[in-house]
Order: sequence, then C-alpha cells, then structure tokens
Amino acid sequence: MFGKIAAMLLLAALIPAVQADGRGAGKQESGKITFSWTRSRMDGSRTGVTCPGADNVNEALGRVDGRLYCAPNGKTFKGGSVPEVASVLIGAQPAMAPVKKVVGHSAREMIRTYPECELSNLFIDTIMAAVEKESGRKVDVGIGNFGGIRVDMPAGDILQDDIMSMFPFKNDIVYVALKGRDVRAILDRMAAGRFEVLGGVRVVAEDGKIVSAEIGGEPLDDEKVYGVATITFLLDGGDDVHVAKNALEVIVCGKEIYDVMMDYVKAETAAGRPVEYHKDGRVQIL
Repeated sequence: MFGKIAAMLLLAALIPAVQADGRGAGKQESGKITFSWTRSRMDGSRTGVTCPGADNVNEALGRVDGRLYCAPNGKTFKGGSVPEVASVLIGAQPAMAPVKKVVGHSAREMIRTYPECELSNLFIDTIMAAVEKESGRKVDVGIGNFGGIRVDMPAGDILQDDIMSMFPFKNDIVYVALKGRDVRAILDRMAAGRFEVLGGVRVVAEDGKIVSAEIGGEPLDDEKVYGVATITFLLDGGDDVHVAKNALEVIVCGKEIYDVMMDYVKAETAAGRPVEYHKDGRVQIL
C-alpha cells in the first residue's frame, strides 16, 4: 500500500468522528436505523495527517497509545475504528521504508490537466521512447490514458512512492502497427468524446470533430503505416480505446509502465538534471 493511499485510509477512518461532532446523525424509525450525513473533504485539515517519509512517521501520521489516537495536529480520538486503523498503518511503515527513498527532484509541481499537461506529455513521450527501444521498431504516435496517471508530480524531492502512486497499474508497454485510417478513427472517436494522452501527433478539434491532424509534422496519411506506442490496457477497449483494432502487428514489450517511468527518473537524476517537462499544444480544442 502506498503512502498516499495509507494516509487517505486513515482519513477515511475518521468518518465516524465526523458524525459524532454533529455533522451526521442517526435515528430509529419503525425498527430500522437510518442515517444522514454531510460530506467532509479528506484533506488532512482535521488531523494534520500527511504522506509519511521514511523518517517522519509520527510527525506525518501521529501515534497510538492503547485505544487513543493522537493526530499530528494534537487532536485525540478515543476508541472506535480510528486508533485501530492508525495502528495498522503506522505499524506498516517500517516495511514501506524502501519505497520512501528519494529517487529524483522535480523542478516544480506538475498537475494533471485536460486535454494536455506537462505530466501527460512526459508520460507518453517516455513510453514512446521505451517502446521504440524495446521493440526495435520506429514509433510515430503515442496513445495513453489520463486515468493511468493517478496523482500529480510533487515539487521538490521525488520518492519512489510518488512514482508508484502515479503509475500503479500493471500494464506493459506495447508496439502496434496501424494504417493511418485506423489512427484517424481513434482520433475521431476521441474528438467526439474525450481525448486521451497523445504523443507524436498534433490535433485540432472543434465541435466534436477533427479539424486537422499531423504526425511528424506531416498531415495524417490514411494509407501510411504508423508505429504506435501504447499500453496493454488500451489494446482492446480500456477507457473505450481500441488501439489493436485492425492492427498489422502487435509486440508486447514485457516492460511495465512503472519501470519505464522509474528508469527515466533515475536517468535524469544520474545526469544531474531535475525532472521537468513542457506543454507544446499537441491537442487543441477550439
């Protein structure tokens, strides 16, 4: 379990406490107990809980003394599920210490935004380079999914836990050879609904239709065969994307997304460079 998820679970355990302080209520009607409640944002504001590092567990998650949980901001919660959940999470931290290792440095926060952002571009461009290397085929286009990027890139130190939380799914990278008309069909479907993460292509869309599409600086050619980098999840319907439909060739490279992205971060760190990227207008919606 990753640190960010652990912190969220501890916050979720506080829901009974939210009800107890008057923002939720239970009542009995005709032998049945019914409940009503209001929503509370799980942002750590009630407890001060944050994602722990390897050496700040008590400061980030608090401590448990018997049936009493002492939160980082000094508040205490006695009995119920909160101390039990906190005890499990705090007790798991020594085993999680290896994933708290600093693996790189981010020049600034990279936040997931649609239809294009620094982080999505970094993700797909890195996948494209890795697929080309692993498959030995030329890659022209990259197709990923926003749902595969689960958290933002933090500013400052990057932990191994950050990359694991960012790319947690066990999907391999894949090479697919497609005719241009099939690439166009994928773009048309995205334009009519929602664009996913794209690389190697510049697309302009308006009113749910493609206005223009270029690959490698040239107009998309329906008869040309293009090398497409993607992931196994998107081969046959994941997020309503069917990259392998009418494929002329498919090569599953046997390397997972997490390993590809971690290799990139480690290479940038070894070269003395921070992890940073750019937007370039590759997807424009008029």
